[in-house]
Amino acid sequence: MTSEKYTKFRRSVIVINSKDNVAIALRDLKPGEIVEVSIGDKLVKVQVRDFIKRGHKIALYDLRKGDYIIKYGEVIGVATQDIKQGQHVHCHNVKSARI
Repeated sequence: MTSEKYTKFRRSVIVINSKDNVAIALRDLKPGEIVEVSIGDKLVKVQVRDFIKRGHKIALYDLRKGDYIIKYGEVIGVATQDIKQGQHVHCHNVKSARI
């Protein structure tokens, strides 16, 4: 891993709630970058798989079709297909859900 591809969490993504399975990009993220986030006492490192615009979501873990998408500690949608860790999470692979 080169230093150019390693970016500190605070400058890249944010997680609001320890239940979240997505993070929010604080800047545009490029494929191949590594971002990390502390969730409670756990450090999660994620390699970005897709170009992700600032303000959009990135999967923190592998998600399966039918899994809830959790942001800010709340269910915001359901995965319409399998989503790999580091992939863009948006309307192309999530449907809105209220529970």
